[in-house]
Amino acid sequence: MKREHCNGFTLVEMAIVLLILGLLLGGGLTVLGSQLEQQRAKDTQRLLDEAREALIGFAIVNGRLPRPATSAVNGLENVAACATDLACSGLIPWTTLGTTKADAWGKILRYSVTPAFANANFLLNTVATKKIQTRDTGGALVYLAGQAGVCSAADPCVPVVVFSHGRSHWGTTEAGIAIPDGSGTNVDEDTNQTGGALGVTYVQRPSTEGTTALGGEFDDLVIWLPPGILFNRMVQAGRLP
Repeated sequence: MKREHCNGFTLVEMAIVLLILGLLLGGGLTVLGSQLEQQRAKDTQRLLDEAREALIGFAIVNGRLPRPATSAVNGLENVAACATDLACSGLIPWTTLGTTKADAWGKILRYSVTPAFANANFLLNTVATKKIQTRDTGGALVYLAGQAGVCSAADPCVPVVVFSHGRSHWGTTEAGIAIPDGSGTNVDEDTNQTGGALGVTYVQRPSTEGTTALGGEFDDLVIWLPPGILFNRMVQAGRLP
């Protein structure tokens, strides 16, 4: 009797097919995850830019910049004057500004403002205190805004910094829960968490997951408001000089 030929897959062939499908699916998920992170970064950058515009609008109306929020719940600026730069660093006062509370990762945006710009109406000669650093090609810290010395009208720093802690490390959830660092190598992100020792120094550089890079891994998104732009907008609005 003639044996009928079986047209089905053998177990080996099925295993190979499943292996290939698994590799394709894994690669697709990796690409999708990367695209989602890129979109979150873009969305967060847009929120930061909107916050900067809201700060300018607040200054035009009030003659000063707002102080940080004291609560992760209501988003209102602190009613008390800031005694130091550290006291003027915290959560963005989203309710006071009418802006979005959190970044695309669900972390409340961070905010640091020069006390002299937030405690009273500022003038064209009011001195800002915030400094922005980055890493050069050799990994050394260099200044994007401000300098190593004391800030002055002749050598200006910036009045305000707004930033997101990004996907990993540090931050505060929308429920007000502090997120632990979770890394011992992210030196530049640690700087942003506290604004350096005095609440005045911040770092912005390209994102990297490399723990061996100088400054460690980094995914923060940092923006600032140059004094020239703030002053020009205030002059145009008739609020200065």
